[in-house]
Amino acid sequence: MRAIYFLSLLLISFASVAQTVIKGKVVDENSVPILGANVIIKGTSTGTATDFDGLFTLSIEQNLPVELEVSSVGFESQTIQVTSANQDLTIILKEGSELDEVVISASRTPERIFESPVTVERFGLKEIKNTASPDFYGGLENLKGVDINTNSLTFRSINTRGFATFANTRFMQLVDGMDNSAPALNFPLGNLLGMTDLDVQSIELLPGAASALYGANAFNGILFMRSKNPFDDDGLSVYLKQGFTDQEAAGTNPFTDVGIRAAHKFSEKFAAKINFSYLTATDWWANSENGKINPGSTRQNDINYDGINVYGDEVATNIRAASGGLGIIPDVEVSRTGYNEENLTNYNAESIKVDWGFYFRPWENDFEIVYQGKVGSGSTIYQGANRYSLRDFFLSQHKLEFRNDNFFVRGYVTEDRAGDSYDMVFTGININRAWKSDQQWFGEYIQTFAGATLGGATEDQAHALAREAADTGRLIPGTPEFEQTFNEVIANPDLSSGSRFQDNSKLYHADVNYNFSHLIDFAEIQVGGSFREYELNSFGTIYTDADGPINYNEVGVYTQIQKNVDLGDTAELKLTGSVRYDKSELFDGFFSPRVSAGITIAENHNIRASFQTGFRNPTTQDLFIGLDVGRAILVGGAEENLERESRIFDDISAQGQAISGQSSVELTGTNAYRNSFLSTDGQLTVGNPNLATPEQVTSFELGYRGKLGKITVDASAYYNQYDDFLSALNVLAPYYGTVDADGDGEIDPGTDALTAIGLGDFQVYQVYTNSVADVNSYGGAIGVNTKVLGGFDLGANYTYAKLDFDQESDPGFRPQFNTPEHKVKASFGHTDLFTNFGFNVAWRWSDTYLWQSPFGDGQIPSFNVVDAQINYTVPKIKSTFKLGGSNLLGDEYFTAFGTGFIGSQYYVSWTINNF
Repeated sequence: MRAIYFLSLLLISFASVAQTVIKGKVVDENSVPILGANVIIKGTSTGTATDFDGLFTLSIEQNLPVELEVSSVGFESQTIQVTSANQDLTIILKEGSELDEVVISASRTPERIFESPVTVERFGLKEIKNTASPDFYGGLENLKGVDINTNSLTFRSINTRGFATFANTRFMQLVDGMDNSAPALNFPLGNLLGMTDLDVQSIELLPGAASALYGANAFNGILFMRSKNPFDDDGLSVYLKQGFTDQEAAGTNPFTDVGIRAAHKFSEKFAAKINFSYLTATDWWANSENGKINPGSTRQNDINYDGINVYGDEVATNIRAASGGLGIIPDVEVSRTGYNEENLTNYNAESIKVDWGFYFRPWENDFEIVYQGKVGSGSTIYQGANRYSLRDFFLSQHKLEFRNDNFFVRGYVTEDRAGDSYDMVFTGININRAWKSDQQWFGEYIQTFAGATLGGATEDQAHALAREAADTGRLIPGTPEFEQTFNEVIANPDLSSGSRFQDNSKLYHADVNYNFSHLIDFAEIQVGGSFREYELNSFGTIYTDADGPINYNEVGVYTQIQKNVDLGDTAELKLTGSVRYDKSELFDGFFSPRVSAGITIAENHNIRASFQTGFRNPTTQDLFIGLDVGRAILVGGAEENLERESRIFDDISAQGQAISGQSSVELTGTNAYRNSFLSTDGQLTVGNPNLATPEQVTSFELGYRGKLGKITVDASAYYNQYDDFLSALNVLAPYYGTVDADGDGEIDPGTDALTAIGLGDFQVYQVYTNSVADVNSYGGAIGVNTKVLGGFDLGANYTYAKLDFDQESDPGFRPQFNTPEHKVKASFGHTDLFTNFGFNVAWRWSDTYLWQSPFGDGQIPSFNVVDAQINYTVPKIKSTFKLGGSNLLGDEYFTAFGTGFIGSQYYVSWTINNF
């Protein structure tokens, strides 16, 4: 009771403090209300944001007069003096230049994008509102230099400057300072653990190396997403999107996307928010039956057929070797009959996101304590070495942060759980094996082939009869027998008989930054550091952690100094120097320096140049994976991993058993790295790749930002040099014999190891190693934006990217550049064509390019895509209605080998902002 009495007195004392209420309205030059404009008491953190009608109410304890700072993205800030509480305030903000927009990511401190020392792209509230894409994340595809590779409807992978697959480990994605990569996968699952459209404050993207400030994973680009603070943006917001997708393979299917944001500032000391969104749809079907190894082949014309989206046909054998060398049996490979992907997944796409935050300002100033929690769960398709059906995949993050204008200290934990996810390739393989073992199936095939041949059948006829006999009684999709076996297989984590993968990995991270600008006048100096620990726990289904979790850590420290030098008149030079030191417990430490200079040569003209370095530690999978994907066993390149990856093989041929004197053999990761062959175009050389070590990049960049009359221009060019480039490599480890006994790097003729390869007595391993070749890339981008015809927004950009790599210097190396040489994008629209009505049309074109990945390689044809939307605002009900569609041309396309074709998506949305 005493505690309650004391709390009551405390609340009464707070309530008794005299307050002044300031009210007003913020509009643009056309008297259109500005939603979400920030209104802050100058010199304090006390403030609010305007509602749907541009209105604001601010309660203050300061004595009048006070000054209000009013700002909104895309407008020039205003400072207004308030002398009385009943003062009639109508604040008009003039539209500002894009060059005046403020970014934080480039230097870890607020600065005008005009003065940023490196290339940076920004996607703010205006762009989010007017994007023609169904959601803000898809709208990022219209930024220059950006690729979005569509894995599935709910999983898109962002990349810049090439070198990416869907396992995009060279690109970092931060949400409110948290890396939202899945710990087990080492890359973000698109926006699965991101944020909803309603809570996005701003998005910034840094293409290229940024390790000097952001560490080991900031190698090829970073996406920064910042959410709204409930102290500044409180109220209730809701959206509903309803529409349909249209794809030739899947047909026309409905989709629904709903979300809500609730935020409240309880006092000047405490505010909180919660967000929720739910999406359900039908995913893009992947139904290519084209041959993966032999393009153009089908099951009807290829006895060793392996279809792109057909699974189970990866299991193949040399039928002569399997027959014990019978001369009547041809020396050919034959594959089992597989199942189409559509029979192995339900294509239900789902995304559920919930996040919440509690914000505490104990002294009612800029010092803030923040706790944020985020949970994301969903079902989608992921393509890595195989195609995976992610069912109820779960990610969560929890962060505690202390910060003010000069420093932050934060720590967070990320946890993933695989849910009911499974490998579709092994689902097909093990449904076949559950019905009939490989040994029995091939035995029946060989027996029937021999009988048909002796009966006078041609070889083609004999193969057809043999497959028909071996497939007799095969489980048929849709039957109760098939469904029962399917459910048993996807629930079994043993890949010898099942396909489920398990995971409950965690990532612990802490970082700190302090800016001394308020203490030091001659320059802005920052220092900071970070610590990260991985806890890998896949129960032996992904990593070699069957005997317990694998733990290791990384630590880094950095500093940066910035100095502005006045050159007289309107000229100014901005110099920036940064250096970071990172150390993984598994590798030697690395220094990553960055030096940049930006010179303002006139009021609206800035030239920038930078020298940057970056490095990337091998990922958790590069180091500790131990996964059989059918075509190969993936084995990580950490020294500690070699003996952890161990398997027994009992398929040695009869002749091989006579040579080796054993009927089974145990191979470990050591065999893959230290006793293996490399096969290039059928030619064998010594494999024995090096263990994985960090890769490095040196980047040179030159850019220009400026305003030429009414046209804003941003252009840049870069050249990247990579050392010790990390990539996957396939090697052949013989069951017996020594590949290079004398260590001279040459294969000794007539060895048992060569005989083993000839007899098929070997295992294919995919190893993770560094290329000895020089890998370089270069490119550039230019974007122009202007207003035409009295207020229409017109923008266009062009991106060029080129790989400079000599394949002959490392024949087995596959660089996986995976980006078109040319990209062109354009947009045209008006935010206020007439009262409360706006529209936007976006077009993009991509050149053809080669896609390389562990799943398969293939050409991606060029494509054109048009997205468009119209929107109408109804102020009386604080609502905006939008009608839009993506890929309006209806020409289906794909951005990666092996995925489903991307169809069209149409929607209508209703958003209510009750600020």
